[in-house]
Amino acid sequence: QVQLVESGGGLVQAGGSLRLSCAASGRTFSSYNMGWFRQAPGKDREFVATISWSGGTIAYYADSVKGRFTISRDNAKNTVYLQMNSLKPDDTAVYYCAADLSLTPTMTPREYDYWGQGTQVTVSS
Repeated sequence: QVQLVESGGGLVQAGGSLRLSCAASGRTFSSYNMGWFRQAPGKDREFVATISWSGGTIAYYADSVKGRFTISRDNAKNTVYLQMNSLKPDDTAVYYCAADLSLTPTMTPREYDYWGQGTQVTVSS
């Protein structure tokens, strides 16, 4: 069982930056691929970024955030991060982190086994 708690959301102006954190419980954090997803009002949950288990040598990004967002992990702290730069109003959403035990990281929400409660990110124009 893994429990995930996101933090770091808030209100920021367009062009600004935020860093989201997701703290995980349990001793097997390094065994999980970790992903970030987001959901805006009236829209489906969408993939943002994912990073592979252990050393995090593989990372994938949604085209909409590529070059602006960076996912990273610190296994010693059981934490995954999402650094978000050059934020746009379209980035406004609730951001969720998720954990997955697949061999390779996936962009599909239903493949993830555990989810956090989400943190709100609002980007004003």
